[in-house]
Amino acid sequence: QLRLVESGGGLVQPGGSLTLSCAASGFTLDRYPIGWFRQAPGKEREGVSCINPNDNSTYYADSVKGRFTISKDSAKNTVFLQLNNLKPEDTAVYYCGGDRPCWKSYYVPGEPWGQGTQVTVSS
Repeated sequence: QLRLVESGGGLVQPGGSLTLSCAASGFTLDRYPIGWFRQAPGKEREGVSCINPNDNSTYYADSVKGRFTISKDSAKNTVFLQLNNLKPEDTAVYYCGGDRPCWKSYYVPGEPWGQGTQVTVSS
């Protein structure tokens, strides 16, 4: 069974940091583009970042560019998303997915694979 499990969310003050993890099972994520997206109440699903296999090229939404960093650990079969300088507008449930292409200038996410991890930015 192909699975992606997100973790690492939490409550953080504005300006704080979090590291989200996306652990894969049932497949090797090095062979697929993996992306992070988020869903906030009343807002559209937003593709935040993605990383390609082979060349590790990445994409970032303008809203997070310079603050978020995507990376992967092949040995752990896990993709990470480092969230720095968090803002209240970053509050959302964050998901990872592996069934959509990762283009240089955009990433359109599909349906969530897992339950996601809640990130809440509030003072």
